Amino acid sequence: MPNTPAPPAAICFDLDDTLIDDVAASSAGLRAVMERLGHPDFGAARALWDAQTEISFGAYLRGDLSLEDQRRERIRALAVQAGHNDVADQHCDDLYRLYLDGHRAGWQVFPDTFAVLGALSSAGYRLAVLTNGIEALQHAKLQALELTPYFHAVVCADTVGAGKPDPRIFHATAQRLGVEPSACWHVGDQIQADGVGAVSSGMRPVIVDRQARQPLEGITTLTGLDGLLRMLGLPSAAATGAL
Repeated sequence: MPNTPAPPAAICFDLDDTLIDDVAASSAGLRAVMERLGHPDFGAARALWDAQTEISFGAYLRGDLSLEDQRRERIRALAVQAGHNDVADQHCDDLYRLYLDGHRAGWQVFPDTFAVLGALSSAGYRLAVLTNGIEALQHAKLQALELTPYFHAVVCADTVGAGKPDPRIFHATAQRLGVEPSACWHVGDQIQADGVGAVSSGMRPVIVDRQARQPLEGITTLTGLDGLLRMLGLPSAAATGAL
């Protein structure tokens, strides 16, 4: 692990799969759509959904697709895999609403989320959420899971007009927190979006790799959020409920 510099004035967090278990939530939504389509193979569906989401949502972030069209592309890819061609837009929209309902029912934080956010808040750190997710949906998650009170700012790609790894969204978050990017750490799970994006913006990246994959040279990698407290010289926090 690289040497730890002086503590930051503020810490930014990715939301999905950093604070919230989005794999579990998206799997719940995916299974609901699979059942409607008669799709029998979750492994194949999951792999396709992840790949198509990266393609289609990436196109949305670049401004090449509308929000609705990127959702339809993802649903159509899954439908074709299940043997359904020429799925109409309205049917895609209905299936995506089914996905969202299942996704919402599966929202849950990781076991270390509340304890670590509470410890950081008590220690006086200014905290922000910095996410490529859709603002309305991300705020709904934060409110439903009682995470909103921990954060001084919530910054989303669709309102900034730029998504990670574009430095603009990192700079916008630092501005909202009232600090320079160099005074921020950014904590996330994605190497490109979170790690490369943080470095390019002047923030220090911290990657949370809960699956304990190969460590990355030159980037601090943790297997859970509690490691962040150790980096900052704070006592480890036992898992707790919300504020």
